[in-house]
Amino acid sequence: MAEPALWTSDEIARATGGRLVGEPFAATGVSIDTRTLEPGDLFVALAGARDGHEFVGQARGAGAWGALASQPVEGPAVMVADTLQALERLGEAARERAPRARRGAVTGSVGKTSVTQAVMAGLMLAGRAHSSVKSYNNHIGVPLTLARMPAETERAVFEIGMNHEGEIRPLTRMVRPHAAVVTTVGPVHTENFADGEAGVARAKAEVFEGLEPHGVAVLNADNRWFDLLKAEAQKAGAQVRTFGRAEGCDARLIDFQADGGRGIVQARFHGKGLDFPILQTGQHWGLNSMAVLLMLEALDVDLGDGLAALGSFEPLAGRGAERQVELAGGVFTLIDESYNANPVSMASAIATLGARKAAGRKLVVLTDMLELGPKAAAFHAELAEPLDAARVDLVFAAGPLMKSLWDALPSTRRGGYAETAAELAPQVERAAAPGDVVMVKGSNGSRAGLIAQALARLDVRPAEAG
Repeated sequence: MAEPALWTSDEIARATGGRLVGEPFAATGVSIDTRTLEPGDLFVALAGARDGHEFVGQARGAGAWGALASQPVEGPAVMVADTLQALERLGEAARERAPRARRGAVTGSVGKTSVTQAVMAGLMLAGRAHSSVKSYNNHIGVPLTLARMPAETERAVFEIGMNHEGEIRPLTRMVRPHAAVVTTVGPVHTENFADGEAGVARAKAEVFEGLEPHGVAVLNADNRWFDLLKAEAQKAGAQVRTFGRAEGCDARLIDFQADGGRGIVQARFHGKGLDFPILQTGQHWGLNSMAVLLMLEALDVDLGDGLAALGSFEPLAGRGAERQVELAGGVFTLIDESYNANPVSMASAIATLGARKAAGRKLVVLTDMLELGPKAAAFHAELAEPLDAARVDLVFAAGPLMKSLWDALPSTRRGGYAETAAELAPQVERAAAPGDVVMVKGSNGSRAGLIAQALARLDVRPAEAG
């Protein structure tokens, strides 16, 4: 059975103010990348490091049914003056043609992608749902996600990120969410703000400016910037819902315990007791789950569906996913936190490791945290304290910034240091032993993933056929 059309060429032309050249067509998806393009997609030729118009022929060869272009191209195309602006208009048209769709937005210094995808898991149980894929949260990813939203969508959730002031504002006005959550605010991207974290907090608060009238703002009451965020949300006319550990929170976390590869959450939701399991062991997932439930409630999802979604939502790759790696003499546990890192998520991940039981040692492998500004070296050195509190046995570190941590560690906790992740990987491979729990964490740009991949390859079990 043929996939239904997402956009006809006539609809694309009307939405973007463009004109059709060539035969009419109907697209079942929207793509900006020939490497991930699916047959039937509309290919949007964006300018970038390479001009997307150079790839239109390749896109047609991969099955694209038409293009959105600003220069003459091979095959049918809707011609516009500016393809990025046209993509934005296509996204706005998608929003307008699904007037009953409840939309949510997720931002924050930590946990955006995980919370977005956990919310999506709940939305899918409640009806026709749509969300961002991967971390499509910038000036291209947000309109692309909107443009991919089918007309029959009932609920949708969008991840919105930023590096600088003023980046969230146009994106939230594009999405016009009915509910928006700021997971937390911490020292991330502070190098781009003269006043550091305060500037980051104000930039995150821009998400409320796009809220639909009487929309819901979901806020972390435990965060030091809660009062600022609450004031900005109320200025935008939002209804504020809170999550945290303190009394009075709408979603109050009482306790979180990791138990055999899952977490047990004890909470009070609008004053009523609520205990439930989740497939996450990270301590931060106690509060994350509170944020998810409040967002789902604001998007008209039943609490039962929300709990079912959390109970089956697995850790995302590079964000706490665990695997057992079998060596000749037994197995060790690999915790892959290699996708991203900042001081907040580092402290949480280290505390989570400290709280769990291990038959052998607890090993931590860390690479540089990036985009932290002039205090970067201090932020790295300060990790020595949570590592001590967690009673980590050995620390392996890579990168010029992690050298500050290495110098702050006692000799008994030093496992190994190298300038790069690639150089450190063999040291960690030699050290891992049966019974150990090995956590790998760092910023994506400092290549922590290389070490996680190297450790996974130590598995002596034959690969499954597939």
